[in-house]
Amino acid sequence: MKEKFILTIDQSTSATKALLIDDKAFVRYKASKKHEQIYPAQGWVEHNSIEIYENVKHVIEKVLSENKIEEEQIIGLSITNQRETVVVWDKNTGLPVYNAIVWQCRRTSDICSELKEYEDMVTEKTGLRLDPYFSGTKIKWILDNVEGARLKAEEGQLLLGTIDTWLVWKLTNGKCHVTDFTNASRTLLLNIKTLKWDDDLLKVFNIPNNMLPEIYPSDEIFGETDLQGQLNKSLKICGVIGDSQGALFGQRCFEVGMAKSTFGTGNSIMVNVGENYIPSKNGIVSTIAYVSKNGINYGIEGIINSSGDTINWIRDELGLFTDFEEFNKAVTEVKDNEGVYLVPAFLGLGIPYWEAEAKASIVGLSRNATKKHIMRAALESIAYQVKDALDVIENEAKIKVSNLNIDGGVTTNKIYNQFLADLLNCKIEKNLNEELSSVGAALLGGLGLNMWTSMEEVKKLPNKTETYESKIQEEERAKLYKGWQNAIKSVLYLTDLNK
Repeated sequence: MKEKFILTIDQSTSATKALLIDDKAFVRYKASKKHEQIYPAQGWVEHNSIEIYENVKHVIEKVLSENKIEEEQIIGLSITNQRETVVVWDKNTGLPVYNAIVWQCRRTSDICSELKEYEDMVTEKTGLRLDPYFSGTKIKWILDNVEGARLKAEEGQLLLGTIDTWLVWKLTNGKCHVTDFTNASRTLLLNIKTLKWDDDLLKVFNIPNNMLPEIYPSDEIFGETDLQGQLNKSLKICGVIGDSQGALFGQRCFEVGMAKSTFGTGNSIMVNVGENYIPSKNGIVSTIAYVSKNGINYGIEGIINSSGDTINWIRDELGLFTDFEEFNKAVTEVKDNEGVYLVPAFLGLGIPYWEAEAKASIVGLSRNATKKHIMRAALESIAYQVKDALDVIENEAKIKVSNLNIDGGVTTNKIYNQFLADLLNCKIEKNLNEELSSVGAALLGGLGLNMWTSMEEVKKLPNKTETYESKIQEEERAKLYKGWQNAIKSVLYLTDLNK
């Protein structure tokens, strides 16, 4: 019998990948292509959504042309994506009315301030904060600032969607305007208790409901595509999920209390809390972990704006190293940070501070400090932010995370993984598969298309990890964290001075 594969698209903040994932959930082949990061003004971040779609076609073509597999061996197409990034487009021309506004973009801070009176209602219905991070204010900005957009929207000529919606619409030649519940739950427009678009929220953001996609469980059939003629017959699109939730599923965090941290440009720490919704408080957000045809699992999440992006910044803007081999060697050569802390508030501070106006800072420099110490401080800053978030999550969910599953970006660095275990004083399990978001989407797609017949079968699939546990004493752990807290205090103090 010939092998079967799920063709999976992973559309992330920095690049687009196509992967072939087999029936053991192993990634057998992948191709990747980066897209441009557009910064029109300070704090603004955009992507060209046409470029992203063209890159999707490019990486799929590369995967198919470089692998000697027959079309019938591919049973479906799954999609995982950067979540809050949003596109508004003309349904008649198929052209975006503006660039995609990226989750990192802070341009809508003023809109959030103007809508402050609705904050409690927004949080109660969505589980999210009224923050520029999420899609709702981005959509409002496009309709209010792009000439003619609001009129076209009111006339029913415009559609909106997160990146999954945009890609499915393009791949199906405009036949399917759909999203899944995880992506919908990040828009500020979905009531995550009723699981429906909410009229009150649409009114707050002044968004016509005729722009909205239909919402499906992740393992539903979202449409069919022949990849615009690349295939002789159509593929079913099944297994659509936001990237962080995809990683939770890919990490096999199927049980209540299981937690994961996915490291990319930013970072998401998420805990599966089961079918019982936990209201968000104190800087965490409540969200949908996944919805399948079998039911719903909620999650609580801590969001970190800058993790891998911090390492890229010290490389690209400070010129401290040229490649990651050099970086990994440098952070190994210094045993500690020499009292240097880097607070990567490039896009403000997230959980638990939520200070949008904060600016990044390097503190604790002495004459003994070298560029290697700054590199080490950048690496450690990612772990300190995880601890900040995890402390709040544990308190809100009334659970103790004794085992944290990690994947992505910086987790390829063993020094980082050990430092994280030391700082958190819990077992860290590093998944040896570097494509957990894609695997999660493929698992859901495979369940929907009967590659696997049950969750029990999925649970038995191979899952290779390596383990890290703390090697330091509590006194040293407390000293390290106190230094971080003092660095945060200095950033918050400067923020207050500049207001």
